[in-house]
Amino acid sequence: MAETADLYLGLVHYPVYNKHMQVVTTAVTNFDIHDIARSCATYNAKKYYIVHPLAVQREIVAKILDFWQNGYGKIYNPDRNQALKTVELAQDIKSAAQDITAIAGCPPITVTTGAGECAGAISCAELRAIAQTATSPLFLLFGTGWGIEKSAMSGFDYILQPIKGASPYNHLSVRSAAAIVLDRLAGEKWWANE
Repeated sequence: MAETADLYLGLVHYPVYNKHMQVVTTAVTNFDIHDIARSCATYNAKKYYIVHPLAVQREIVAKILDFWQNGYGKIYNPDRNQALKTVELAQDIKSAAQDITAIAGCPPITVTTGAGECAGAISCAELRAIAQTATSPLFLLFGTGWGIEKSAMSGFDYILQPIKGASPYNHLSVRSAAAIVLDRLAGEKWWANE
């Protein structure tokens, strides 16, 4: 992408739904830390916030990051070290947005997505066009579990349409969804080369 708004990404562990549509706090998974960080590094996202209200879960992430950034993991896999430099910890969405505001000098445009249809949702193509003219950074928020709680989503600036595949099955991992959205927003315009 040529000139575009800076991208930041957040992985939200609360408030999210479980499969019974109860609001819960989900646990951090090792795959989400590593794989989303690698996607963020690939698509030049400035920061990847792991948003979790529980100190014990943030401590687990901090230990994992320390191993790959300062321990043996830094020597064993320098590429992983580079990707994990994008990772930040935040207690909640608001504190992550405040951090982005401090970095960028203005509040971010908040954007989220989910697997379900939502009235007023925009396409990735529309968001890509917004990113090309925006003077504020984009903060892309992805929910764990069964998605971010609806009243929290209603406070965001935009909601993206769900990713549609070639079959009716619609339950991508959050890692896959984040990679697809990042590619659609910041990847090469492959369709223009056909």
